Amino acid sequence: MSLVTNDFKLKIQELKKKYDATILAHNYQLPEVQDVADYVGDSLGLSINAAKTKQRTIVFCGVHFMAETASIICPDKEVLIPDLDAGCSLASTIDISQLNAWKSEHEDAVVVSYVNTSAEIKAMSDYCCTSSNAVNVVNSIPKDLEILFLPDMFLGAYVADVTKRKNMFIWPGECHVHAGIRAEDVNMMLTKYKDADFLIHPECGCTTSTLYNSSNGDIVKKPHILSTEGMMKHARLGNASKYVIATEVGILHRMAKENPSKTFIPIKENAICKYMKMITVEKVYDSLIKNIYRVKVPQKIADRARLAIDRMLQIS
Repeated sequence: MSLVTNDFKLKIQELKKKYDATILAHNYQLPEVQDVADYVGDSLGLSINAAKTKQRTIVFCGVHFMAETASIICPDKEVLIPDLDAGCSLASTIDISQLNAWKSEHEDAVVVSYVNTSAEIKAMSDYCCTSSNAVNVVNSIPKDLEILFLPDMFLGAYVADVTKRKNMFIWPGECHVHAGIRAEDVNMMLTKYKDADFLIHPECGCTTSTLYNSSNGDIVKKPHILSTEGMMKHARLGNASKYVIATEVGILHRMAKENPSKTFIPIKENAICKYMKMITVEKVYDSLIKNIYRVKVPQKIADRARLAIDRMLQIS
């Protein structure tokens, strides 16, 4: 770590106390950003910790929809994001007009939105979910009701397969990072690292084919399909010494930090979310000292979205 970065880290610790702030960071953030955070985790864990925080200010090191979720959960807190341009390719695959049109085709359907969506989309949803609890959320809905699942088609296909839900319609959206992880990448890495455990995120483009190939014996080693926090737990409790990880590479920093005796190998070195990497320790410092950039969801939208988010937290 450079002297400049280390200097910013020390200053950030001082500013957190001065401004009564807490820093929350997603597993995909830069290593140095994770290291200044008070909590590092997945979308669900970040939401839960935002709801519990006692500090007046939350500096959210993630992408914009995550900061919006914190604003909705904690209307009395000031929520800051260090870079306003930290968006999400998955969240941008559906907008209000598209959802309205889809709902008009399925008037009695229950809308389940992955947390990777804008506040406006959440406000039009019945439930939110994360990759950690998507299966539980869908299972909680009466089986005779149609479900509109959005926006990730790979997570949706995985959930439909696990729940055996026949009346679940899935929006054709994708995360550009996870969609780029293909079956050929899996086969190559499993061949190269035969003694490693294989952990894969359900958003990955190869997840459904991996499930199919695994059940048919085409993939010898059974994959563990897990959320990022599920991966962390598996790595911590697992007996293997090597793990091949199929998700954004940012998670490897925390894995190695918490499990120094184990080896973690990315399925693809270039599985990088450019939006997650927009936030730096310098920007975290600026966010604290300049009180930028404030994320505040309008009350009317927040009130409607809060119901779907509360349901997500209750089923977590």
